Amino acid sequence: MVSKRMQRVSEAVNKERLSIGAALEESKRLSEDKETGAKFTESMDVVMRLGIPVGESVRGSVCPEHGLGKDVKVAVFAKGESAIAAEKAGAEFVGAEDLAEKFSKDEISVDVVIASPDMMSVVGKLGRVLGPKGLMPNPKVGTVSPDVANAVNNAKKGQIFFRTDKTGAVYARVGPASFTVDQLTDNVKLMVAEIKRLKPARAKGAYIRSFYVNTTMGPGVEVDPHSLD
Repeated sequence: MVSKRMQRVSEAVNKERLSIGAALEESKRLSEDKETGAKFTESMDVVMRLGIPVGESVRGSVCPEHGLGKDVKVAVFAKGESAIAAEKAGAEFVGAEDLAEKFSKDEISVDVVIASPDMMSVVGKLGRVLGPKGLMPNPKVGTVSPDVANAVNNAKKGQIFFRTDKTGAVYARVGPASFTVDQLTDNVKLMVAEIKRLKPARAKGAYIRSFYVNTTMGPGVEVDPHSLD
């Protein structure tokens, strides 16, 4: 059964394909309206479908100038000088086998997990724990790095992580709905530029097949892909 709020949202949303700026403004309008918005500060999300061959994937991250408007808790697998550097950079949890034990017992909760390359033999054993949560360190997104301090700094500033699913779709959070349209547009375009840079060589035809923006509890607003350049 559709709630009264969702009925109001469905009636109020602009169903035309809009420029990225207009689409973000429309999503913000619905979020800020007492009749259609949620009772908490929503996030702004994007959903895009890429034209990539079966078996191909696109995965990466970007560090937007405006961040993501949230505190980020970071855990780092490192030893020696790297561990000291991670602590100085502000990581909430730093360790090796001891940190792995905490994760295996589900004793800590973080937003990002980073590892120095020499720690991957330890981290690899946590695949079943970190994998389902999307926390497994990966060099493609900068969370496996010999410079853990820089990786922590990037994570703390707020990184947009993205990867395609089996259908070629990308789901990503680009900031809080309280950001200005210009701030959100900058974050979206930075992410899109990186996704375009990572376009697989075998991808033919239209690369960005569809693009939508929406707040946490809001409807999808369709974006004209040409406005993303």
